[in-house]
Amino acid sequence: MAPNNSKYSSTRHHDPSQQEFFSFEEVVLKGLASDGGLFHPHEVPDIRSKYLEWKDLSFAQLAYEVMRLYVDDHEISNDELKSIVDRSYSTFRHPDTVPLVTLDEQKNLHLLELFHGPTFAFKDVALQFLGNLFEFFLVRKNENLKPGQPRHHLTVIGATSGDTGSAAIYGLRGKKDVSIFIMFPDGKVSPVQEAQMTTVLDPNVHCLSVQGTFDDCQDYVKALFADPEMNKIHHLAAVNSINWARILAQITYYFYAYFQLLKKNPGLQKAKFVVPTGNFGDILAGYYASRMGLPVARLIIATNENDILHRFWQTGSYSKKQKPAAEPHEGIKEDGAQAHEDGVKETYSPAMDILVSSNFERLLWHLCLEHELEVNPQGKFEASVKVAGGKIDGWFQELKKTASFTVEREILDKARAIFDTYRVSNSETLETIRDCYRGVAISNKGYVLDPHSAIGVAASLREIAAAGQTDVPTVSLATAHPAKFAGAVELALKAEKGFDFNTVLPEQFVGLGEKERRVLKVSSKEGLPGIREIITREVNKEKEVGQNGAR
Repeated sequence: MAPNNSKYSSTRHHDPSQQEFFSFEEVVLKGLASDGGLFHPHEVPDIRSKYLEWKDLSFAQLAYEVMRLYVDDHEISNDELKSIVDRSYSTFRHPDTVPLVTLDEQKNLHLLELFHGPTFAFKDVALQFLGNLFEFFLVRKNENLKPGQPRHHLTVIGATSGDTGSAAIYGLRGKKDVSIFIMFPDGKVSPVQEAQMTTVLDPNVHCLSVQGTFDDCQDYVKALFADPEMNKIHHLAAVNSINWARILAQITYYFYAYFQLLKKNPGLQKAKFVVPTGNFGDILAGYYASRMGLPVARLIIATNENDILHRFWQTGSYSKKQKPAAEPHEGIKEDGAQAHEDGVKETYSPAMDILVSSNFERLLWHLCLEHELEVNPQGKFEASVKVAGGKIDGWFQELKKTASFTVEREILDKARAIFDTYRVSNSETLETIRDCYRGVAISNKGYVLDPHSAIGVAASLREIAAAGQTDVPTVSLATAHPAKFAGAVELALKAEKGFDFNTVLPEQFVGLGEKERRVLKVSSKEGLPGIREIITREVNKEKEVGQNGAR
C-alpha cells in the first residue's frame, strides 16, 4: 500500500460515493479532479530530522530526493526516476541549474535565478520534468499493448499568460503520441514569448491565439477538463500549475537556495522567500517546503496591480470584484486602476495579469484541514478531510456564482501566520528595474531585472525596510530573463548611460521574430465550441499521419 504522501486526493472531495485516492500517475495524467478540485498529497512528509543530509547534493540529486517522497517506487522505480530527473535538468545552461546571486550583502538580499532553462523562464524547472513524465507513462502504456490495440495518445492542454506556453511546448515538442494545445490571450503576451511558442513547427504543437484574457483561456481549459466526452475521446492532460507535478518540481529550489545560503553561513537558522506570483503556484511550492520542515521565516507574496491575493490577506475576502483605485494604494504614486470584475488590468508584468489564482485552492484546503483538526481534536482524520473538502467545494461554487467568498477569521489568521503580501504598481516596477541597474536600490550595480523579478525585488526591499533588521536573509525569486520583456526593460533603462539592450540579449533570441510561425486564431464568438473543433480536427490529423507512418 502506498504511503499517504504518495497517494492523492481532490481538494473538493467530500462525497463518499466518489473515488477518494489517486496514484501519482493518475494525478499527472488527469491534471484536474472530476469534481473540479485540485489534487494534493494526502499527507505532507515531515523531514525535519534529515533534510540537512541533502545540503551538499547537486540540484538534480536534490530533486530526486524530494520527488522520491511523493512518488511510490512501485509506480516509478529509483533508476527510472533518476533517469527522468537527470534528463529534465540536463537541458539547463548553468552548472548550478538555479544559481543564487547576492544583490546586496549589507541588506542580506539574494536572487534565485530560475531562468537558465531552454525557454529562459522558471517554468522550465517544472515543465521539462512534466514533459518527461508524460513521455515515460505513455511509453510504458504502449509497450504493453496487444496486437491490434490502438496506441495510447495524450492530448495536453494549457493556458498561458506567457511563459507556461513556451516552456510546455519545449518540454513536449516532438514527443511521440502527445499532442499539445496552448491557448494564449491575443496581443497580451510579450513579442518574444509569442515568438517562442509560434515558431515551434513540430506537427504535435498547436498554438491558439484566443480573443480575450488569460482568465478566459484558463476557463476554457477547465471547461474542457470538465467535459466527459472530450476526456474520454482525447485523454486530456494538463500542463498548467493545476498539475501537481509542476508544484512538486518547484519544491526543490527552495531547499537548494537554503543550502546555498547555508554554505556561506553555517550558523543560518531561517530564510525569507519573496515570490512574484499571480497563479500562486510558485509560492505554493515554498509552502510545501516549509510544511516538510525547511526553516522558512516568512513566505512573501508579491503581486502586481491585479491583486486578488493581496486583497485576500488584507480582508479575508477572495473577490474578483474590485473597483478602480481612486487614490494611491499603499502610498505609491500613479497607481492606476486595480483588477476589477470587468477584467484584468494590463501591466508590465503580463505573466501575473490574472484575476483568479488557480493554486490558491490547495493552500485553503490545508488551512481548512488544520482548523478542523483543531476544533475537533477527537474527530477522525478522514472525517476532517471530508469536512475540509466540503468547505472548499462550497467556497468555489460561491466564487463561480457571485465572484467572491469570505473565509472565517481563523482561516485568515492561519494564512497570515506564514505569509505576508506586498502589492507593486507599474511605476514602482520600472523604478525598481532602474534603481537596481543604477546600484541605488542594491549594491550590485548593473544588474538587469525583468519586470516580474523586479516586483519580487521591490517587495523584498520593502520587507527589509519594514523588518528593520537583516540577520535573516531574504531570497527573491527571479522568474524570467530580462530579454523576454524588452518593452518594459527598455522603457525603464533607455535613458541610462551605457545601457545597450543587446548586451542582455541571448543568442537564442536573435532573429526569433523573423522565423516562420504557425498559429490558429480563435474569436470570442467561436469560443469553447471552436476550440473543441480545433482540438478534435488536429488530433485526428496527427493520429492519421501516425497510423500511415506505421504501415
